[in-house]
Amino acid sequence: MKLLKVVASAVALCAVFAAQARTFDEIKKDGKILIATEGQFAPFNFFNGTTLTGFEVDLAELVAKKMGVTIQWKTLGFDALLTGLRQDRWDLVIASHGITEERAKAVTFTQPHYCSGGMIIAMDPAIRSAKDLTGKVVAVQTGTSYLENVKKVSSIKEMKNFPTDVDARSALNSRRVDVWVTDRFVAKAVAEKNPNAGFKLGEMLFIERIAAAVAKGNQSLAEGWSKALADTMADGSYAALSKKYFNEDVRCN
Repeated sequence: MKLLKVVASAVALCAVFAAQARTFDEIKKDGKILIATEGQFAPFNFFNGTTLTGFEVDLAELVAKKMGVTIQWKTLGFDALLTGLRQDRWDLVIASHGITEERAKAVTFTQPHYCSGGMIIAMDPAIRSAKDLTGKVVAVQTGTSYLENVKKVSSIKEMKNFPTDVDARSALNSRRVDVWVTDRFVAKAVAEKNPNAGFKLGEMLFIERIAAAVAKGNQSLAEGWSKALADTMADGSYAALSKKYFNEDVRCN
């Protein structure tokens, strides 16, 4: 019995390593693309009741239509998204991943679909810039570029990381931390929807380009997605969607 278990485990392990990312042609032939996102990062990807929606979700639907395929969505924790991509559990991830050198070693990024960065949010209006973080406790989401950039501010007292961005925001709202660092569009949306909460928007801690990701080396899919994305930008559908969510064009210049 133990031998059979060992053999079965070995076969399963080989299957994992034998799995290969699907090319753009294979996806087009199938007619469906499996895309993973977090579903907890409004206004980019979130659930409205039981409906997955948001800027990135709507944009992905536009891009997929240009590619001639339909989307099968998968939602899960942010930390597991790129890991699952490397295991070929889905074809593409779109979940506000900033392009970084470290991530680019493990996955291949498409062309960016918006530009943003980490904004400083506090209850104290005196906390606005990086220098104001001295001696402060800062909340960020685990596995994000916000966490990596806050780490670079050596003068902070402590960084507390949370499973979701909503948890990090709640920590500031309950004054368990002094500062919350998140995407600037997320910060603006939260402040607008909660005018009496006391959130004060500060300066940008860093700027980044955000893109979808595919398995490392899957150039055919990255190029196919990027071309379809460019088409949405050229025909005006991207601008209309951007205005709907942000009242401005958020593409990278």
